[in-house]
Amino acid sequence: MQLVVARIGRAHGIKGEVTVEVRTDEPELRLAPGAVLATDPAAAGPLTIESGRVHSGRLLLRFAGVGDRNGAEALRNTLLIAEVDPDELPEEEDEYYDHQLIDLDVVTEDGTDVGRITEISHLPSQDLFIVERPDGSEVMIPFVDEIVTEIDLEGQRAVVAPPPGLIDDRAEIASSRDEDA
Repeated sequence: MQLVVARIGRAHGIKGEVTVEVRTDEPELRLAPGAVLATDPAAAGPLTIESGRVHSGRLLLRFAGVGDRNGAEALRNTLLIAEVDPDELPEEEDEYYDHQLIDLDVVTEDGTDVGRITEISHLPSQDLFIVERPDGSEVMIPFVDEIVTEIDLEGQRAVVAPPPGLIDDRAEIASSRDEDA
């Protein structure tokens, strides 16, 4: 199974280094020197990581065969893809790979069907489940402990405790103007 682990950013310096936007919780494993990664677009790769270092909080990588700024700049916006065993699990107990979560049924704690996870959106502040409702509409559910109370991979379901208004129209709007009336 293939997983996107990073996106190449701009060139850094004149010796072929590039910045990368990391898209994996395990960069030390997936983006280590010697790793051979497929690419999207495929014509850019495969790429072998020659070296990596952190500079001003950003990961910089250098690839075998890319020795100057022009070569590095030509790789900009290329996705780096690692081959991962589908049965492999993350190291931490409460961590999941996206492919483990896609297609899980989403239900509330009382068993009400919410829908099916079709996508995981990775935002800077938190991850979101994109859930397709039975009527074809979509709802976004923050992947946080307070809302997603259980992930049951064997049962193929995610249990949620959504606050009012997240998946339905039960939101209560409180306003100080209501008290004044």
